[in-house]
Amino acid sequence: MKHKIGFNKLNMKPAHRKAMLISQVTVLFNHERIITTHAKAHETRSLAERMITRAKVDSVHNRRITARRIHDEAILAKLFTDIGPRFKDRAGGYTRILRIGARANDGADMVILELVDQQVNEKKAEREKRKTEKKAKAVKKAS
Repeated sequence: MKHKIGFNKLNMKPAHRKAMLISQVTVLFNHERIITTHAKAHETRSLAERMITRAKVDSVHNRRITARRIHDEAILAKLFTDIGPRFKDRAGGYTRILRIGARANDGADMVILELVDQQVNEKKAEREKRKTEKKAKAVKKAS
C-alpha cells in the first residue's frame, strides 16, 4: 500500500524536479495554460495553487515567499496584480486539468493545465469579433 506518500518523485533527482516545477509554474502564469503529462500537471497544480493563494493578499511577506520560486519579476508582478485579485472571491481550485489523450511516441497521458478564470478566451473572442467586423465592412464596400 502507498500510504503517507506526499508527492510524486517523477523519476527525477530533487534539484531537477524542483527546477522543472518552477519552470512549469512560471510558464503557466505567463500563458495561463500549458500542455504537459498528467503526473507533471498534478505536481505543478499543487505548487501553482499555493502561489495563487499567497497572491490573493499582496504583501511584502507573500511576495518574498513567492519570489523564492518565481525568479522572473514580470511574472511575479502579473501574479500579484492580475492573477491573484481575479481569484479573490474563490476559496480554491484555481486550475483545471483537461485530458487530451496519449502522446504519440511513448503513450504518455497528456493533459492541458489551465487557470479556471482564463482571460485568453476573452482575447480570442475579441480577435474573432474584429475579424467579423472587418468582413462586414468588406461586404459593405463590395455592395
